[in-house]
Amino acid sequence: MNTNHSRPRRGPPGGLPRRAVQAGLLGLAATLLTGCQSERLISLGDMASANNREVFWMSVPAIALSIIIFAAVSWALFYTVRKFREDRNDAPPAQFHGNNRLEVILVVVPVLIVMLLSILTVRTMARINPTPREAVDINVLARQFWWNFGYPGAPAAAGGTVTNGNELVIPTRNQIALTMTAGDVLHGFWAPNLGGQRYAIPGSQKTWQIDTDRVGVYYGECSVLCGASHANMRYRVIALEPERYNSFLRTAQTYRAPTPAPGSPEARGYTIFMQGKPSTGALACAACHRVQGTPANGAAGPDLSFFGTRRTLGAGMWEGREAQEMLIPWLANSPGVKPGSQMPTYNGATYRVNGEVRRGGVLTRGELEDVAAYLRTLRLPEEADYWRGVPVIGAGNSQGSADRAIGDEGGTQ
Repeated sequence: MNTNHSRPRRGPPGGLPRRAVQAGLLGLAATLLTGCQSERLISLGDMASANNREVFWMSVPAIALSIIIFAAVSWALFYTVRKFREDRNDAPPAQFHGNNRLEVILVVVPVLIVMLLSILTVRTMARINPTPREAVDINVLARQFWWNFGYPGAPAAAGGTVTNGNELVIPTRNQIALTMTAGDVLHGFWAPNLGGQRYAIPGSQKTWQIDTDRVGVYYGECSVLCGASHANMRYRVIALEPERYNSFLRTAQTYRAPTPAPGSPEARGYTIFMQGKPSTGALACAACHRVQGTPANGAAGPDLSFFGTRRTLGAGMWEGREAQEMLIPWLANSPGVKPGSQMPTYNGATYRVNGEVRRGGVLTRGELEDVAAYLRTLRLPEEADYWRGVPVIGAGNSQGSADRAIGDEGGTQ
């Protein structure tokens, strides 16, 4: 084939008009820029975390080498194509057998690169993997599809230890040692701004660290496909100044759920929570949930001791005003609004537990509202409200507090 013939000029691939291609590129750019305006900043490169800083500086040489290799290979490719074009070289190419020097270079250089990257990786792992003795110990239990966070060093005066469901409170400028396990299937704990991800494995306890130097509310989620509501298995990490964190923990240790006034909606809700409604088959909430300072000590569901202080519902599915609005539908039919949820229904609908289909009991709308009223009383004192005034990282205005970004309604779920 004679490559010296003049070639007709062609437009973009597929015969698309040039303006259409330009419009598509502009649209793509607009989409990418819009994605940067997400409601929350979820970043692997959050430099407020020592873990992320170590990984970043380990990555710099690797990225630099990648750029150098890409540039060198691209240069060699275009140089070869240009120099040895068919229309410039009519003679047959010279025949030779191998090039020992080139082969040695192509073996030695990659080996040196791999050795360098291995050394950097091992050094980084040696820095971030050991658990410091002064680290704050927190136990993490993952189950379909929620989280429990326990503080083994904080015994509660009412019995047991301080525990919170789906909202993890930590101090800043401290290493947090998370001892993780799972109660059913494999789960993955991942709060990108605070460090890497780790598996929560049934029957196994693994400890690793997260940290941050910045006060704020951070987003976390399950990173392993674990079932129908894997995408709805979320949590929040609230990082407080050490003094405020210690105040929260001291208050939580002495906390006892308030006793509702006799005859009040809260008192009626308390009775249903503890005893259920046997006449309609409605199960007692206390069989699955713990409330500090009451007979409720169930472990099949998240700890509800500070439910009224929490701002999220359904393991982070809803927050703020939306969480308030969804509380009654959630109590009535949890599996209906969160696929795979094993919480019993209270509107007579069926639900599954370990593959077994069951039919839920029935509570009237008024009874559900009574239960909701009782749950809202489960609040820490205002001085221990860990959401108060804490900035939600990346929520529009990073300086905006959680009260504005999520809605301060006097305590939501």
